[in-house]
Amino acid sequence: MQVHSFLHSDTETYTHVLADVKQQVCAIIDPVLDFDAKSGRTRTTSVDEVVEFVKDHGWELVYIIETHAHADHISAAIHVKETLGGQLVIGQHITEVQKIFKQIFNFDTSFRTDASQFDILTDDGDTLALGGITITAMYVPGHTRADMAYLATDDEKTVVFVGDTLFAPDVGTARCDFPGGDAKTLYQSIAKLLELPEDTMMYLCHDYPSKGRKYCPTTTVAAQKLGNIHVKDGINEAEFVEMRERRDANLEMPRLIIPAVQVNIDAGHFPKPEDNGTRYLKVPINLLGE
Repeated sequence: MQVHSFLHSDTETYTHVLADVKQQVCAIIDPVLDFDAKSGRTRTTSVDEVVEFVKDHGWELVYIIETHAHADHISAAIHVKETLGGQLVIGQHITEVQKIFKQIFNFDTSFRTDASQFDILTDDGDTLALGGITITAMYVPGHTRADMAYLATDDEKTVVFVGDTLFAPDVGTARCDFPGGDAKTLYQSIAKLLELPEDTMMYLCHDYPSKGRKYCPTTTVAAQKLGNIHVKDGINEAEFVEMRERRDANLEMPRLIIPAVQVNIDAGHFPKPEDNGTRYLKVPINLLGE
């Protein structure tokens, strides 16, 4: 098993490539599309580095895995799929998120809330085969209702891709104030992750390093239990919930939440072009951010 991590500097997001190098197969986890919110222009410059990396190694892309419908970046899953193939994977509870945001964006009846835009829907305990690697889905809601972590195991080691649940120990944990989020649920989900063996490597979806620390895509269960500023050993559920809700009440909405969510719940598809050939996104006025 090999894991290679690529930092998208604009959104501080990590895209990971998980590979069985012997059988020449891989998965790409949480790919990011470049998006300039000022101009509304998209580019694939960053994700193409990942695509070229896979091509250069001669690996077959089997899965494109989304840990959840992200609110801080737009998924590049469609570009990756068109370029490399692969099946698009997300947790089955994405249907709940689709229903919530269909109402928020007032999408018409043509918008599907059955998750049929995706190829594979996972539930807690489901497994995917990637050569000699077994990928096991872990349902870890709280940040949203649909978050999944993915545990990858082969004969040599086990790693876990935690999505937006835990960040580096000096950063803490994910916010829970989006529609459908819940701090108590997140605490319980994190507890499941921290039950993994202490030497388990955790691959982060984001890193927001404190001053003087370089970006790093990984941490361990042991490091989280020892030093996570929000949920280290000794912090109970009530303390976490009080801290998380107080902190979330003062956070601004993510810079890209409005374009990101409406695209990501549709598996990375932008709306169809209108009669002038241009695609448009919607902006709800005075609805989010309270």
